[in-house]
Amino acid sequence: MLDSDPRLIALLLFGLGLVLSVGLERWLAGKYLSLPILYVALGYAAFSLPLGLPSINPAGDMLDGVTLEYVTEFIVIASLAGAGIAIDRPVSWANWRQIWPLLVIAMPLTIIAVALLGWWGLGLAPASAILLGAALAPTDPVLARSVQVGPPGNEERHDVRFSLTVEAGLNDGLAFPFTYLAIAAVGMTALGTWTVEWFAIDVIWRTVAGVLVGWLIGRAGAWYVFERQMDETGEDGDGPQKYSTSEGLIVLGTLLTAYGAAELVHGYGFLAVFVGAVTARQRENASRYHRISHHFIDQIEKIVLVAVLFAFGGMLASGVLDALTWPMAATAFALILVIRPMAGLIAESQCDLPFFGKLTVAFLGIRGMGSIYYLAYGQNNAQFGELDVLWATVSFAILASIIIHGISSAWLMQLVEREGAHIHRGQDSAMASLAPRKEREKLEVERKG
Repeated sequence: MLDSDPRLIALLLFGLGLVLSVGLERWLAGKYLSLPILYVALGYAAFSLPLGLPSINPAGDMLDGVTLEYVTEFIVIASLAGAGIAIDRPVSWANWRQIWPLLVIAMPLTIIAVALLGWWGLGLAPASAILLGAALAPTDPVLARSVQVGPPGNEERHDVRFSLTVEAGLNDGLAFPFTYLAIAAVGMTALGTWTVEWFAIDVIWRTVAGVLVGWLIGRAGAWYVFERQMDETGEDGDGPQKYSTSEGLIVLGTLLTAYGAAELVHGYGFLAVFVGAVTARQRENASRYHRISHHFIDQIEKIVLVAVLFAFGGMLASGVLDALTWPMAATAFALILVIRPMAGLIAESQCDLPFFGKLTVAFLGIRGMGSIYYLAYGQNNAQFGELDVLWATVSFAILASIIIHGISSAWLMQLVEREGAHIHRGQDSAMASLAPRKEREKLEVERKG
C-alpha cells in the first residue's frame, strides 16, 4: 500500500521538478512556452488534487505571509547576485546611461499609475494603493532569466538584454522606498513631517547606505579572492585555474554578508547585493572564476525557483484569486499592456536604440517573485486593509505576466536581434570598451603599434 504522507508527496514532486528542469529548460528555449508557465501549471494541478498538500494563501494566513517573505527574499538575493556577476560591461556613466531613465522615470510613473488605479478603480485606501504600486513596479530578476545577459565572458553586445538585466537588478532595491512610504502612510490622513522623515531616511539614507555597503563588501570580496586566495594557490586571475564549486561559496557568502550588513545599518540589502556583485565582477574581468561563481549561484537559484513556482501554483489552487474581480484583472492587464510599455517608452525616448529595441525593453517588464516579496513584507510590517484584494491583484498580474511574457519573450528577442535593433545606433565600435581588461590592453597596444 502506498504511503499518502503529504510531506513525501511534496518531496517527490520537488525532486522530479529539479531533475526535469534542466532538460525542460533546454527543450523549451526559443519556444512559445516557458519553464515558469509549465511549473506553475503543474503546481496548480498538484495542489488541486486530493493529495493532502497544505493550503498556501497569505491573504488569510499570517504564517504563509511570513514564509513567502523569507523564501522570496532569498531567491531575489540569489537572482540579483547572478545578474550582477553576469554583467561584463564596465561601470561608467557612458556605458550605463540607458539605464537611469528606466529607474528614475519608468518606475515612479508605474508606481503612480498603478496606485491611482488601485485607489480609483479598486477602492483601496491610499496606503494599500501605494503598496500595490510598489509591489507591482519592479521588474523581476527571477523570472526574467530568459531575457537577461548571458553568463560572464559573453562578449556579444546586446543593449536590450543589458537594459533589462540592470533594471531588474537595481529597481528591486529602489522599489523599497515606496513600500516604506505605504507602511508609513497606514493610518495617516494628511501629509506632514512624516513625509520629510520618509524622504530623508527611506529614500536618501537607505539608498546611499545600500550602495556604499555593497561597493565596500564587493571590493573586499574581490580582494579576498584575487589577492589572498591567489597568493595561497599560486594562481592569478588570468593564468591556469583550478577553481571548484567551493569558490562559489565565497561569492554567495560575500553577497549574503552585503545584504545582512546593509540591513543592519538600515540600508537596502537588495541594492547592496547587486552593487556588490557588479563591483566584484569588475575585478579581474577576464578571470574564469566569475563564470564558475555565476554557475554556482545559478544552480542555487534554480533549486529555489522550482519550489517557488510550485508554491505559486499552490497559491492559485488554494484560493488566492477568490477575491478577483474584473476591475482587478483589468488593473493587471493595464499594467502589463499599457502602463509599463508607455512608461518604458517615455523613459527611453532619448535613448538611441532603434524604436523596436526600445519597445522590447518597455514591454518586457516581467513581474514575479519580487512582487510577492514586497507585498508579503508590507503585510508583515503594517496593518493594511483589503489584503484579499491586494493578493488577488498581484497574483493575477504575476500569472498574466508569466503567460504573456513567457510566450512572447523568445519571439521578441529573436525578432529584435534579426532586425539589429538590440544595439545602440552609432555604437558598434564601442564593443572594445566592453572587452575584458586584457583584451582592452591588447587593443591599446595594437593601436599604438
